[in-house]
Amino acid sequence: MPIKKYISLTRSGIMEQLQFRLGVFITLFANLIYLTLIYFLWKSIYKSAGTDMVNGMTFNDTMIYLVLATALFNFLEMFIVWDMSRSIQSGEIILKLLKPIKFKPYMFWSYFGCNIVTFFLSFLPTFIIINIITNGAIKLSSNLLLFIPTVVMALIINFNIDMFVSTICLYTESTWGINIVKESIVLLLSGATIPIAFFPKPLKDIVIYLPFKAIYDTPLNVLLMKDGFTINSGVEKMLLIQLFWCVFLSVIGNIFWKVSIRKITVNGG
Repeated sequence: MPIKKYISLTRSGIMEQLQFRLGVFITLFANLIYLTLIYFLWKSIYKSAGTDMVNGMTFNDTMIYLVLATALFNFLEMFIVWDMSRSIQSGEIILKLLKPIKFKPYMFWSYFGCNIVTFFLSFLPTFIIINIITNGAIKLSSNLLLFIPTVVMALIINFNIDMFVSTICLYTESTWGINIVKESIVLLLSGATIPIAFFPKPLKDIVIYLPFKAIYDTPLNVLLMKDGFTINSGVEKMLLIQLFWCVFLSVIGNIFWKVSIRKITVNGG
């Protein structure tokens, strides 16, 4: 049964990630340095603004958002593009394509195990620590129940974007530049670097309908709801946009993959 294969792949991903625990902690240390810089940057921004509230967010709101965005990035991050590029250049891609499971599900469930490990080693501890430090600033109510499906959809959207860029490797054999551009666009337009609340209104009106916002900003907005979920709170619209991009990117990605795989060239073969 496919479910048994998926469970086996997830278990393998967990074991592989646990073999490189030091790498996870080094990443966390690097993020700590990054967040320290971010803290002083935004402290200066609010000080120069001369007000406690900027674009509807206090300094504490902004820092909670950015810290959780960094932790969420560690949780959702996949390195499919780099793996695909190396697999094509080494010829290993052929072995993966010959496996008794479709390539995209194989990649997703393999990385899903890594996502589980980083959730418990990165996001969950960060969430708990932030809530303790801020004396329960994050309300624990219906927002936690809604946060789960938003994160699942964010994971699917992020995977499909990575797979789309990875498929380009079949044509270029190297996507270092393309991937750097992709990472920059996703981090900026998703709200992971700068909260979307700080975007100019014309840009904000466009970004809310793009898939990038659905990766980080939507789950964080749901998690940080101060009054819990209520009808007409705008959450329904965010969830529908997330669902749309899940389906649309999956369909488009599958079509692009099926067309591109026919043109694969490995080491000139």
